[in-house]
Amino acid sequence: MSEPRKPLIPLDDALASLLAQVTPLAGTQAVATAEARSRVLAADLVSPVDVPPADNSAMDGYALRAADAGALLPVTQRIPAGSVPAPLAAGEAARIFTGAQVPAGADTVVMQEHTELVDGQMRVTQPVTAGAHVRRRGEDVRAGAVVLPAGTRLDAVSLGLAATAGAAQLAVTRRPRVAVFSTGDELVMPGEPLPPGAIYNSNRFTLRALLEGLGCEVVDLGIVPDKLDATRAALREAAARADVILTSGGVSVGEEDHLRPAVQAEGRLDLWAIAIKPGKPFAYGRVGEAHFIGLPGNPVSSLVTFLVLVRPFLLKLQGATRLAPRGYRIPAGFEWPKPDKRREFLRVRLDEESGLALFGNQSSGVLTSAFWADGLVDNPAGQAFKAGDAVRFIPFSELLA
Repeated sequence: MSEPRKPLIPLDDALASLLAQVTPLAGTQAVATAEARSRVLAADLVSPVDVPPADNSAMDGYALRAADAGALLPVTQRIPAGSVPAPLAAGEAARIFTGAQVPAGADTVVMQEHTELVDGQMRVTQPVTAGAHVRRRGEDVRAGAVVLPAGTRLDAVSLGLAATAGAAQLAVTRRPRVAVFSTGDELVMPGEPLPPGAIYNSNRFTLRALLEGLGCEVVDLGIVPDKLDATRAALREAAARADVILTSGGVSVGEEDHLRPAVQAEGRLDLWAIAIKPGKPFAYGRVGEAHFIGLPGNPVSSLVTFLVLVRPFLLKLQGATRLAPRGYRIPAGFEWPKPDKRREFLRVRLDEESGLALFGNQSSGVLTSAFWADGLVDNPAGQAFKAGDAVRFIPFSELLA
């Protein structure tokens, strides 16, 4: 007899259960700052220096005392960036360039457009405010301040900030090792002839790129035949080599879906049928010491379940503190009169005039919908809406970064 069908689990409950299984990876690595993109900071980065280290000029112009601005002033020194100026006496001005250190005695910088030279001396032609165009020492970062907290996922801006504080290396958590394989006798690799009944394996490429973008080390085990013994052997190899096993396809309950019995034979399986569309079939379990995550086989289902479930799982595994993507309330440029009873993720594009435009075919097999789209509408179960209503939009810039 077939097993009784269990109720679909709400996405938020499934995600909470999944994250509860995660203990961040132990151990840290010292990585050159230039090589640390997408890694997660393992310890607070404390700045040993003030940034900027001294008052400096925000403009090309002249450094002077604001009280002297009404007089004709001799220009007694020239201060390019990187040089150490002499103190400035009362009644003097210094030619100064952007980024150069402001000399002691000066309290303002006047941009060169607001000055004129008369017989080699300088006169200010516009009103002057004390402190104008001076970047103060430590106004960006104070020595001893935490520049980047532990758990920060490093991007271009945070790496630049680390370099500003003088960090040549950063302590990061180690990369998760993720073993990936696809199941399905119908799958063929791009570049090979496509026989009748076969399809090219797109999920292998999508998932690998997503994992690498999250800073993971990928162990690619290829395509596994639809046979129980082959699936069990692949799981054993994956568990021996990786922290996480990630598969696509074969997690349903059909006669040719061997992942479920294979995982049960090699470890433990919690099979979740999640109340989302696309992406209802989803599995989590353990094989040995490795986490097992099984994604649906349809390409958009695989993509969506990865973004909403696997992405935060892998971020937490690395010790990241921000797991959830930012969403924005934006008017829909279309109506949605017949919502599904499951929570839906609709592929949409930002339109300057109408708000959000909907891709015409929302099938879980149409990967062109995700390529066309700028992000997803996260629509609650059973929620109808009209054109002009505000909906929650999650841009791919949040999900794919």
